[in-house]
Amino acid sequence: MLQVGVIGTGMIGQDHIRRMTSVLAGVRVVAVSDVDLAIADSVAGPLGASVHKSGESLISDSSVEAVVVCSWGPTHEQYVLAAIAAGKPVFCEKPLATTQEACLRILEAEVAHGSRLVQVGYMRRYDASYRALKAVLRTGELGAPLMMHCAHRNASVPGFYEKEMAITDTAVHEIDMVRWMFGEEITAVRVLRPRRSANGGDLQDPLMLLFEMENGALVDVETSVNIRYGYDIRGEIVGENGTAALGSLSPVQVRVAGKTSDPVPADWRERFLTAYDVEFQEWIDSLRTVGRPIGPSAWDGYAAAVVSDAGVAALRTGDRVPVLLTERPKLYATEVPA
Repeated sequence: MLQVGVIGTGMIGQDHIRRMTSVLAGVRVVAVSDVDLAIADSVAGPLGASVHKSGESLISDSSVEAVVVCSWGPTHEQYVLAAIAAGKPVFCEKPLATTQEACLRILEAEVAHGSRLVQVGYMRRYDASYRALKAVLRTGELGAPLMMHCAHRNASVPGFYEKEMAITDTAVHEIDMVRWMFGEEITAVRVLRPRRSANGGDLQDPLMLLFEMENGALVDVETSVNIRYGYDIRGEIVGENGTAALGSLSPVQVRVAGKTSDPVPADWRERFLTAYDVEFQEWIDSLRTVGRPIGPSAWDGYAAAVVSDAGVAALRTGDRVPVLLTERPKLYATEVPA
């Protein structure tokens, strides 16, 4: 039984605690920490878990074998570094850190440790539809992939959402997904600004991102974050010999009054609920069987940060911005598998 401590007991932290307690096998939450101790106490009580006043205290708890970081983004670096220093596996919700410099510090610490401890929470890789799409690509029946069309649509976003977040918080999932899907890095980014939607107020919405891949494929990503009708994720690969796209997720199609309709998810939690379950179960299983995480690595978190920064620069300048990655350490030589 893997004994886990969770740092951050807000919405996503509580959801992960729920799945580790009620859905998944081979894991037990034994400790929690949050800046709001009252919330931490309320979460810990039913679990019989201990409550720590700081993330560092939780990490140093001898009963905690692995750490899950779900706290505010700017705190991720300090907790991931503390977990590496303690030699404990750590699952960090995205982002790995809020700057590429901080991600590099994490890379350096993990390389100095000598083996992988860090996994980053990019759950698209665990979604059944994306896995099926990648399986088709790997058969070769499409021929070489030439393009991929993606859409990431939200019904609405909160008032604190800023224009750069369309890249750093929304499209970052496509950034990681296409690296994993094609097994190669993104080399340059452009951002186009279509006519602005009145639903977004002062926000520049939608946006169109264009990624250049190492082997010459182009990936376009539409982000529409105030489109009202629901949470809609789309993806289609165009190959030399054909195309393959994510299928409909609806378990039922309704035909009534001369119309056909498929339900659309309300938000990301509904759309990717099962992917989160699979992601965590595979993380737990990897720690129990091979002793280390095998999912998205610190290198993946770093690469996503660099591409995001290039995207923000492209948004601000209108220019094509190259993606300049540091040399990949040998520890991550097999990352971004084909």
